[in-house]
Amino acid sequence: MDRFSLYGASHLVALALLLVGAVAVIAFARTRETGGATARRDGRILAIIMLAFVLPMQLLTLQQSGWDVQRTLPVQLCDLAALVAPYALWTRARWAVALTYYWGLTLVTQAALTPDLAADFPDPVYLLFWGMHLAVVWAACYLTWGVGQRPTWRGYRSAVVVTAAWAVGIFGFNAALGTNYGYVNAKPNAASVLDYLGDWPYYLLAEVVIIVTVWALLTWPWVARAGTRQGIEPMTTTSQ
Repeated sequence: MDRFSLYGASHLVALALLLVGAVAVIAFARTRETGGATARRDGRILAIIMLAFVLPMQLLTLQQSGWDVQRTLPVQLCDLAALVAPYALWTRARWAVALTYYWGLTLVTQAALTPDLAADFPDPVYLLFWGMHLAVVWAACYLTWGVGQRPTWRGYRSAVVVTAAWAVGIFGFNAALGTNYGYVNAKPNAASVLDYLGDWPYYLLAEVVIIVTVWALLTWPWVARAGTRQGIEPMTTTSQ
C-alpha cells in the first residue's frame, strides 16, 4: 500500500474536492428556501448523509487497523467536529453552528492542508480522514453562506470556551493514559508547523493567541455587517 505524500496527487485531489464541494453546497442552499420546512429537511438529509458515511467508516477503520489507544480513540477536535456538524445541520442549535464554523474553517481546514496521515487512497483510513474533514468544512460553508447562520461574538465566546475546556480535558486524558491527542502534551515526532512556535508549553500559548485572533477576525466582518452582537442568529426557530 502506497504511503500518503504531502501535496501529492491524492492530497491535491482531496483539496480540490474540498473547494468544489464548498462552492456546490453554497450554490445548492441558495437555490432552496433558507427557512421553514424545506430548509430543515435539507439540513437533516445532509446530516444523515454525513453520519451514514462517518460512523461506518470509523468502524471499518477500527476493524482493519486494530485497537490502539495511542491513535484510534475519536477524541481529536476533528473527530468531535464530525459529530457536532451533523447535529448543527439537524437542529441549527447556536452552539453547534458556532463550533462547526470556527472549527471547520480553521482547525479542520488546517488539518486538511497539513494532514498527519500515512495511508493513501483507497485505504479506509484515507477515505475516513478526508470524508470527515471535507464534510465538516462543507457543513460550515452550507450553514454560514448557504442558509445564513451568521457568526457573532456570542458564538465566538462559546467556541473559545468549549475549545479551551476540550484542551484542558484532553491534557489530563493524555497525562493519564500516556497519549498525545491534539499534541497538547508534546509536539509530534515528525516535523510540523508547531516547530515554528517554540517548545512546550510555549507553542500552546502561541496556538491560543493565534486561534483567538483568527476567530475574532472571522467574526468581526459579520458583526460589522449585521450590526448585532447577539451571537449566531438562527434562520429557524431552533435555539438549543
